[in-house]
Amino acid sequence: MEETKNRGMLASWCSQEEVLDHPAIGGFLTHSGWNSTLESTTSGVPMLCWPFFAEQQTNCWFSETKWGIGMEIDNNVKRDEVESLVRELMVGEKGKEMKKKAMEWKKLAEISAEKSTGSSYVNIDKVVNDVLLASKH
Repeated sequence: MEETKNRGMLASWCSQEEVLDHPAIGGFLTHSGWNSTLESTTSGVPMLCWPFFAEQQTNCWFSETKWGIGMEIDNNVKRDEVESLVRELMVGEKGKEMKKKAMEWKKLAEISAEKSTGSSYVNIDKVVNDVLLASKH
C-alpha cells in the first residue's frame, strides 16, 4: 500500500457513478451488467467488457458492435491480451474513436433526461397518465 499511495486508492466501497464521472477515468473494465453499462454510457466512458452470464453478453455485444463504445475481453483471458486492450483503449486509434462515440452517447442520454422535453421524461409521464391514472377511472 505504501508504494502506491500517491498513484491510487483502495476503498471497501465507493459510488461507481462518481468514479466514472471523474475526468481522470479513461476506460472501465466491466462485467457488462445493465446498471454498469448505463452508468458508463451516461458518463461518456468507453468499456472493456468481460461478460460472465445473464444479460451481460448481450450488453457487451451492443456496446461493441452497435454502439462502438466497448471491446470484449476473450473468455480465455490472458495477461497480454488485457494489456493490449487497455493500451488500445487508452492511447490507440480505436480507443480514441470509442471515447468520441461514448461522449456522443452521453450527450444523447443527457438530452433524453431533460425535464419536460426529454424522451425519458415524456415517456415516464405518459406511463403515469395513460396507464396508472387511467386505470383508476
